[in-house]
Amino acid sequence: MKKFSNLPIYLLIFLLFQACAVQKRRELNHFMDDWLHRDLLDRQFTGILLFNPASGDTLYRHNSQKYFTPASNTKLFTLYACLQLLPDRIPALRYLFLQDTLYIEGTGDPSQLHPYFRDSTVQKFISKYPLVALNSTNFQEEAQGPGWAWDDYDWYYSAERSALPLYGNVVEVYMGDSLEVAPEFFRDSVHLIRYPHNRLQGSNTFFFDPDGGDTLQIPVRTDSTLTRRLLEQATGKRILHAGKMPAGELQTLYSIPADSLYRRMIQESDNFLAEQLLLLVSGTRSDTLNSQRARDLVLDEYLKDLPQEPVWVDGSGLSRYNLFSPEDMVYLLNRMYREIPEQRLLSYFAAGGVSGTLREWYTGQEKPYVFAKTGSLSNNYCVSGYLRTRSGKLLIFSFMNNHFTMPVARLKEAMQNVFEYIRDTY
Repeated sequence: MKKFSNLPIYLLIFLLFQACAVQKRRELNHFMDDWLHRDLLDRQFTGILLFNPASGDTLYRHNSQKYFTPASNTKLFTLYACLQLLPDRIPALRYLFLQDTLYIEGTGDPSQLHPYFRDSTVQKFISKYPLVALNSTNFQEEAQGPGWAWDDYDWYYSAERSALPLYGNVVEVYMGDSLEVAPEFFRDSVHLIRYPHNRLQGSNTFFFDPDGGDTLQIPVRTDSTLTRRLLEQATGKRILHAGKMPAGELQTLYSIPADSLYRRMIQESDNFLAEQLLLLVSGTRSDTLNSQRARDLVLDEYLKDLPQEPVWVDGSGLSRYNLFSPEDMVYLLNRMYREIPEQRLLSYFAAGGVSGTLREWYTGQEKPYVFAKTGSLSNNYCVSGYLRTRSGKLLIFSFMNNHFTMPVARLKEAMQNVFEYIRDTY
């Protein structure tokens, strides 16, 4: 009987911990309910879910089952698709060498000659062959996504989608000692005047105010002819047009580590990378590049148990047609938490006060405590991710705000008060 002599003590300790947990839950609910009824929030639509993955407990919920416009929180679903289906290095090109000609087609890899990544894998590879022919028929997608704002066409965050993007599908323009244009191919298309738009909508005619002082990245109007001409300039070779890929087993050329793309997509909320990565996902199961196929594949095979069936229409969240619930976001974040080592997982996200879109917000006294994906459209701001409390717990949250008219900075300040309360008291 001696081995059971301490049982009442253990039971008492357990009951004390349970009582403390219940009390903390009550205090959290009281704080959150009071916070939500502030005048600041009475004219917007807010959804919140706070979840403890270690215990499986839902700590707080408000409108968590309702649909919201997620903005760039959509990129979390793109990230999950990539982690499930893409290899450790990005497929850059599919090719077949037949007789004396190298036949190539793009995979959607966004890194080639990109202003940030500056990868030249494709350029170096095709430079070794005497004749090169490019097939573009595998791209079966619109250049811009459904529900994108038409008047954003000339802003960097609305770069077009394509099978073989080069230079990030933008032209970079700035004034140094003289006008600098990259790629050089577009130099004669840049006009040094002040104009209401950065580019004519229907052509690659660009405008730059030399007295403006800013570096501009302006989306280009893409097509297969432009891709061939840019490749010709980059390689010094003539690139032929191929109506289709010849029969035979295609080989794959790989470029940069996939995680480097994922981190920049999530931390900097890069729309172009997100859209291209979803095209890459579609190419893992099909000969064609189509983001709808990628979304259907992920939802049907990997995310059949989502709490609410989402309306998922693009990879980036640029579209206001996207609809997700806070429960969907937390479900996905919990899946990633269980499937990916914690250090690697958190490295994908912007860290409060340190990196990416959270560089100026949610700062910790010693080290970051919020690791999350933001999502911003006019009158909408959402944050979903992970929160580390002072007691060491890692909690999962989704905090979605739609249809507010206040300055977004006021909302962020109010949200920071919530995050700090959870950090310090739970």
